[in-house]
Amino acid sequence: MLAKFLKFLLLLNISQAKSAKYDNRNYQELLLDVPIDHFSLTKSNETFKLRYLIVERFYLKGGPTFFYCGNEADITVFYENTGFLLDIAPTFNALVIFAEHRYYGQSMPYGASSLTSPEALRYLTTFQALADFVCVIDAVAKKYYDTMLTNDTYPIIAFGGSYGGMLAAWLRMMYPHVVLGAVASSAPLLQVNNLQLCEAFYDTVTRVYTNNDNCSHPLRGSWDILRDLTASDEGKREISEIFRLCKPLQSEEDVNSLVDSLANIYVNLATLNYPYSTRFLTPLPANPVKSFCDKLKGHGPAESSLDLMRAISSALEVATNYSGALKCNNIETNPSEPTDYAWNFQICFELIMPICSSSADMFEPTKWDYAKFSNECSKKYRVKPYSVEHVLLLHGGKMLKYASNIVFSNGLIDPWFSGGILRNVSESVVAILIPGAAHHHDLRGANPVDSKYVTDARKFHENQIRKWLNIP
Repeated sequence: MLAKFLKFLLLLNISQAKSAKYDNRNYQELLLDVPIDHFSLTKSNETFKLRYLIVERFYLKGGPTFFYCGNEADITVFYENTGFLLDIAPTFNALVIFAEHRYYGQSMPYGASSLTSPEALRYLTTFQALADFVCVIDAVAKKYYDTMLTNDTYPIIAFGGSYGGMLAAWLRMMYPHVVLGAVASSAPLLQVNNLQLCEAFYDTVTRVYTNNDNCSHPLRGSWDILRDLTASDEGKREISEIFRLCKPLQSEEDVNSLVDSLANIYVNLATLNYPYSTRFLTPLPANPVKSFCDKLKGHGPAESSLDLMRAISSALEVATNYSGALKCNNIETNPSEPTDYAWNFQICFELIMPICSSSADMFEPTKWDYAKFSNECSKKYRVKPYSVEHVLLLHGGKMLKYASNIVFSNGLIDPWFSGGILRNVSESVVAILIPGAAHHHDLRGANPVDSKYVTDARKFHENQIRKWLNIP
């Protein structure tokens, strides 16, 4: 069950399709030598090249820098899906930086061997990544701001969505002399090591489907039907044909993989439930949950078991074959991409996020078993998870009253919102709740169909940035 809970935060296996508005011609790609280990007292002079993207065309001397904290994927993915920075850069005459996270994209400390063993991953931590970002900021600031850091901070504003939002908030909290403020969107800081929020994630997903013609009802009843049908060899064959699986089901493990894959798809549709078509994870239509649920209208657990399975399979085409080009579905939930190996290491080592389901939601009930989780991590990576409060304690994640100049924004139909900061902490650490918004919707580029709630959130961000920069 390890992989089931890991692919939701940063949306791995993302489509590399280019955006017409934010294409490669609009940025320079640069490399910076940074230490492999920023903190060892006996460190050598080992460095690696960290990639970052820079957009200069909006910058005028004296303008600020908008700095995006890279997530667990190639940085171009976030450049192409975080248009808000580029939309507001002309207003502020801002320089725009998208910094890649170590061990993702092309920023590999040990080259091709970086993702091949637990030993090679030993410098994959949030602390090292934040220090990388500080190095990029310092290098950029020395070039564009004429002076070294003296009595004031650089005019740098950090941004991030999802895990990147966590990093943006932590960057401001750990290095307040380096960044003036941070906009942290869909940043589930409180989900880390928080068993009290274990069921909240799937509760939100269920609510999203329930609000679409009670679509959660047939899905809730589908799991027992699927299990019953696949108990026999004939049933496995029928389900393999119905779901057009590239590899037919042969074992209970295969069935478990199918169940996990279906759950992942339902979650991803809710996470990416934007009001316009996107190519973030995979090509999706506008309002993908509605598109999925429209195909299930009139279907329910009371009808023929095979008919319900056929209806679900047809609805899944919204996510698995929107282009219509695939001849079969390759259902695989075990990590196969190299970056999956890195992200799962982070989940095991630092970013433990308990997620479970109950009979009250539309998924199969699953319990969070910390001992099992720890053993799986130890077996795979030969590491034990940090102590329960370690990361939040060192980053200050639960001590936000001592922080300043951070906006935490969360869309209320985003499965991750329950792990976010949902209330104002102080006058300068504030929370924005966005009705009807999916995962870091407010950091995406402006779109004519965006709701007033989303556009108002972006205006709020702009006003906060003006306040931090002392702009009237």
